[in-house]
Amino acid sequence: MITQGLLPFKYELENSEAGMTGLGGLPLYLDLAAAMGVSQSIEKHVRVRVGEQGWTDVQVVMGLILLNLAGGEHVEDLRRLEEDAGFCQVLRKIEQAGMKRKARRAWERRWRKERQRTVPSASAVFRYLAAFHEPEQEKLRQRGKAFIPAANVHLEGLERVNQDMVGWVQSQRPEKIATLDMDATLVETQKAEALYGYQHFKAYQPLNTYWAEQGLVLHTEFRDGNVPAGYEQLRVFEKALSRLPEGVQKVRLRSDTAAYQYELLRYCAEGKHPRFGRIEFAISCDVTREFKEAVGEVPESEWHPIYRDKGKRVKTGQEWAEVCFVPNQIGHSKRGPEYRYLALREPLRQLELPGMEGQRELPFPSLEMNRRSYKLFGIVTNMDWKGERLIHWQHERCGKSEEAHKVMKEDLAGGQLPSGDFGENAAWWWIMVLALNLNVALKQLVLGPGWEQRRLKALRWALIHLPGRVLNRSRQWIIRLGKNCSAYRLLMGARQKIAQLAHSPTPA
Repeated sequence: MITQGLLPFKYELENSEAGMTGLGGLPLYLDLAAAMGVSQSIEKHVRVRVGEQGWTDVQVVMGLILLNLAGGEHVEDLRRLEEDAGFCQVLRKIEQAGMKRKARRAWERRWRKERQRTVPSASAVFRYLAAFHEPEQEKLRQRGKAFIPAANVHLEGLERVNQDMVGWVQSQRPEKIATLDMDATLVETQKAEALYGYQHFKAYQPLNTYWAEQGLVLHTEFRDGNVPAGYEQLRVFEKALSRLPEGVQKVRLRSDTAAYQYELLRYCAEGKHPRFGRIEFAISCDVTREFKEAVGEVPESEWHPIYRDKGKRVKTGQEWAEVCFVPNQIGHSKRGPEYRYLALREPLRQLELPGMEGQRELPFPSLEMNRRSYKLFGIVTNMDWKGERLIHWQHERCGKSEEAHKVMKEDLAGGQLPSGDFGENAAWWWIMVLALNLNVALKQLVLGPGWEQRRLKALRWALIHLPGRVLNRSRQWIIRLGKNCSAYRLLMGARQKIAQLAHSPTPA
């Protein structure tokens, strides 16, 4: 016998393909998706496959959601799901759950030949994704100009599925306030069709709206890399507002300088939204020459320290002050809304090199005050909160929404786009968002405290990638885990919780 390697172990193939799985915890997500009605929502809204042959919308979309959750990054990674014979047995059983004999026979007739696969092949998925791309929209592009192709009915269908998912979470855990963090993120790519972004590499730049209280991505708009983050942001904000479910009574907006647009500020401040009225906001403002001049006129006595709570209040080294500042664009209208401007300054601690005074170029705004150099930032708001509270609240945006971007691109498959066609990538991005929100729902509503802050990578290690054997006993499929599997009690409790959620009355 030929030795396989240096150490005393070897690999062999199982004689039978049936029964083994390395994804013993992944069906838990299917359980929750069933309680949420995700399959019914996909059937209702997406409608790429309206015929009676081949893969259904539910099979393709749910297959890609499972791909994201299991850790796949490319369409070709579907073969890893297909190779897991035990998981495929469970998935086939789930597909036909509740079907009567006539429906099961019609289901089996969807394939002209005997069905060989449980999840779609890569080629079938690429053909499916092509339905989300609109070649006619590409003809409208103009060289050197920002352009956002209009979403077709199928892409809008994925948006509606996400709306249904967000609405279900809201029905189980109602929130009256929606703090919306709007932020764009760059997805670097080597696709030849991609365009260069502001950081001088090829990328796409989706604009995401994150609902802080629920931890969900309420809305996203996939964009080319050359489209500025603030481009048509008011339109996107209005779209996101229309996706908020029942029960939300008040909306607040946080964003960086991309949202520092007078049209958007006025829209929020004037209170003309038919449902939410006046929308409170705290948005980073541009540090212009005029703003610096106004900051320079603030007396030293009006600067207040900013503290951090570490069991006791500790100074951060930053200070804030109210600034009497009215930009020219706003000052032209006497009847326009009034805004508060706050300045934040932080001392620069780097010493100048001899002979280099005044020659440095800093990557952030700065200002000389009383012979000291400061980093300088600004915030515009229509809120009456105390300055320090407002600043801390506005800075929370940099935590959770930016963490969601990391999850999208690192934990899920958002960082690896499948195609050079815009619409296919947009659909891939939207399906990734569905996977993200499904995972958030599992952590918050099912797994509970202790799990809400865990990244998906940790959940894969502790819950999803569980080895086991799938058995068929008395027409029931059993996933048998190892005797010492520490996740067994967690899985049992989670399934009971999902069953309760599925049958619980919707809160008023």
